[in-house]
Amino acid sequence: MNRKVKRALLIVGIFAAAILGAFGLGKMKPPPETKDTTDVDPLVEVLYLESTTEQFRIASQGTVRPRTETIVSAEVSGAIVSISPKFVAGGVFAAGEELLRIDPSNYTVAVDQAEATLVQRQIEFDGAEKLRSQGYRAESEYASAAAALATAKASLSNAQRNLERTRIALPYAGIVRAKEADLGQYVNTGTRLGMTFATDYAEIRLPLTDQDLGFIDLPDAADVSSTGSADGPVVELSAVQQGQLRSWQARIVRTEGVVDEKNRVTYAVARVEDPYMLKTQSPNETTLPMGTFVAANIVGSTVDDVIRVPRMALRGNSQMMFVDSDGRILISEVDVIRADADYAYLRSGHLPAERISMTVIESPINGMRVRTTDDPPEEPAGDAGETKVASGDKN
Repeated sequence: MNRKVKRALLIVGIFAAAILGAFGLGKMKPPPETKDTTDVDPLVEVLYLESTTEQFRIASQGTVRPRTETIVSAEVSGAIVSISPKFVAGGVFAAGEELLRIDPSNYTVAVDQAEATLVQRQIEFDGAEKLRSQGYRAESEYASAAAALATAKASLSNAQRNLERTRIALPYAGIVRAKEADLGQYVNTGTRLGMTFATDYAEIRLPLTDQDLGFIDLPDAADVSSTGSADGPVVELSAVQQGQLRSWQARIVRTEGVVDEKNRVTYAVARVEDPYMLKTQSPNETTLPMGTFVAANIVGSTVDDVIRVPRMALRGNSQMMFVDSDGRILISEVDVIRADADYAYLRSGHLPAERISMTVIESPINGMRVRTTDDPPEEPAGDAGETKVASGDKN
């Protein structure tokens, strides 16, 4: 056997020995421990459904506006000769109180002239009437004297009204919003003098959607046709004033009777009496200034057999995940009659189960088994076996 053959056999033998050694070591390694795998059902928190009677409250918002607002204008021309100290922005005045006075000199003279003319025309008429009765005057002359007398009376009435118009006053108690004229200023007929508003009532326009209207008993046109207002639902208004949350009571007195074409809402009008507390003077009450933006909580209708659930329990708009008595998931459609930011209200009826899942499950399917937080705790099998062995050792 030559040298090359011996070297080849040696190399083959080394490889064979290495393979046999590796195989032997593999046989000597202990087998890996095996563990029984058990499927653990997800644990969910459940909520039991109960029907109840709910009085709905509808949220809205709006800005406080005066019921009566007036642009004060001059009805006669002349210089302003006096101004009330209350005729300033924020000034409070009584009904019929004089706010401005336009120079009445020319109008006083006009009244005197009209009175003198009336006396003259009255004398002429009396004379014409006496002569006509004696047959010395024609009927046409008598009619002319009567017409002249009537014209004189009308002229006097007009002069007296113009004199009265030099005194600027309003037929309601209110507050001056803006002052646009001052002492010594000459104004013409129609010149704007300022702006005022009444303080007896304040009104707030509250937008309501078509869904909201189904839960509010609003007054209709027939209710407000005679007086212009009606006793509608109570409204709780709230706003932050001086860093504190304040509240006021109001009442819906009418609707505007049309649907807004831009946003498809209906405006209800809520009224607040004596918003500036000028009549009550109660130290515990807070004024409600015009222009305040308020949140409104309208007391709506009462509905029986309603189930209230947290809004987060809804899947989408109308699905809910129920848990039946066997601990299985049932995804079903529900009849949602109303929902807000916190709660959804369901119509009590044929529901697939009396419990719903409050825990979010990723990709749930119908029939999926779950564990619930109200299930009784189960005693582990392994612990029970160890207890028996320990008892045996004691014996």
